[in-house]
Amino acid sequence: MPMTAPDYSLHFTPGHTFSYESGVTGTMATVGVGELSLPTGRVVACDPFVYLGSGDVEPFTAQVPPGRYRVEAAIATLARPGEPAAARPHTRVAAARLVIRDVPAVTWEIALQEGQDPAELGEDEFYGYGVDAGTGCFYDPSADGAFPGTEEEEGPVWAAMEAAGDGPMMFLAEGRDGHNLAAFTSGWGDGAYPTWVGRDAAGEITCFLTDFFVVPTEDARRA
Repeated sequence: MPMTAPDYSLHFTPGHTFSYESGVTGTMATVGVGELSLPTGRVVACDPFVYLGSGDVEPFTAQVPPGRYRVEAAIATLARPGEPAAARPHTRVAAARLVIRDVPAVTWEIALQEGQDPAELGEDEFYGYGVDAGTGCFYDPSADGAFPGTEEEEGPVWAAMEAAGDGPMMFLAEGRDGHNLAAFTSGWGDGAYPTWVGRDAAGEITCFLTDFFVVPTEDARRA
């Protein structure tokens, strides 16, 4: 069967811990990125440095009321027990979510683009987006042309990234005509990552969440 979602509430539970077989442990924290404008109520997730402005990425079929919604990142601080604390902690963005409603998600479904069918997925397969520049993002499809210069390594997205500094970067980029974009480094870097739609008990969308596979899946399911 296709990949199933773990309990993502644990990713966003400050102080939650997990461990790797190597003995390295991780401790979770939640950091706000800012408010994302969704004038059409539709959501695109992709690597902005590769696909933004290309017109090649379709929005998800799940839609929400137009508005402004909070984006936050789940940050894992990694350490090896018994070793002295590093002057600069090793941190990774484990997941990013676009919060639509402040209620717990009780079910998760893979976020789909037009024409995608979960029934066609094989064992542990998923639909997701490719990352080739170590960064993921959320934005409204109407903002696709609002960030000129991105492919030429200039413009508002690059400026916002540079202003964010070192470490696990999270930033809002302001584009033309009031459009913006929320971006974040993608876990361990390049790869393919799924975005999930969380729903409450009434079936209403609570969030869109991209998992960057930093928290071991089996650990999240057991915890």
